[in-house]
Amino acid sequence: MPSLLDEDFLRKIDRLVLVSKRMRMGSLKGERRSVKRGTSVEFADYRNYTHGDDLRQVDWNIYARLEKVFIKLFEEEEELTVHMLLDCSRSMDWSGPDSEMLEGDNRANPTYNKLWYAKRVAAAISYMGLAAMDRVTISGLSALGNSNELRMPIIRGKNQTVRMIRFVEKLQAGGTEDLNTALRNYSSQIRYGGLVFLISDLLTPGGCFEGLRALQNAGFEVNVINVLSPDEINPVLRGDLKLVDIETGEFQEVSIDNKALEMYRQEFNLWQREIIDFCQRRAINYIQVDTTVPFDDLVLHYMRRRGLVA
Repeated sequence: MPSLLDEDFLRKIDRLVLVSKRMRMGSLKGERRSVKRGTSVEFADYRNYTHGDDLRQVDWNIYARLEKVFIKLFEEEEELTVHMLLDCSRSMDWSGPDSEMLEGDNRANPTYNKLWYAKRVAAAISYMGLAAMDRVTISGLSALGNSNELRMPIIRGKNQTVRMIRFVEKLQAGGTEDLNTALRNYSSQIRYGGLVFLISDLLTPGGCFEGLRALQNAGFEVNVINVLSPDEINPVLRGDLKLVDIETGEFQEVSIDNKALEMYRQEFNLWQREIIDFCQRRAINYIQVDTTVPFDDLVLHYMRRRGLVA
């Protein structure tokens, strides 16, 4: 199976940082600037210059006196805790209508499989957090609530990259997922807030709004990345078929024609609109992406344009 992140991609995101609208103070300092400001930009401190820093922030007066390069800090640097919540329910192990004919690792086709795509997103976001010296924790959400949940304890620093990638690679799909229960449990069990990234297809009968509210009420800043397969957005199947629920095993025999497909698309658009409206009302960052979108574009362009990274 291919690696989640190659060295070339890591170099591309090495200088990117996750953007938080509001910061959480931790016991250690991270390499990021708080959004907490006064009525004007005020000088705070200096730190040593490192390659890639903005030369406009160099204090040349200090350099003239000491012949040492220092960067002026105008905002307090604070630590951020990044919480990765990765949906590992059975519906995420889907690569399209023909995926059931594939075997073994072929089902985790890096181009089409939702879980593989979501793992790459989770690993990339986690790496950006580690590179910025943020605290990072990752949880795989599967089965009802969190009975089969896998959680990686908090780590920090780029030296934890291999450990992080190995953890994400080992996560497997299994069981059904009640997102509301899983998110409520997480919000009640974790005592430290921070920046949450929920990566999921959001295909759960009970929805996710109650769980997202619970996260916000617990002080988390919430981001949702909705990963879907192209055939879930715009199905092309036609004829007499037996549709099987990948999570419950329940099936239904149906006849699909153009009218049925149009009804599906209407229901899908309504479902999507409800999610978008909810997230807008709650100031939750929401990105829907299908697995045909190049992974690099999602991280380097989509997330940048939405202000999730800088």
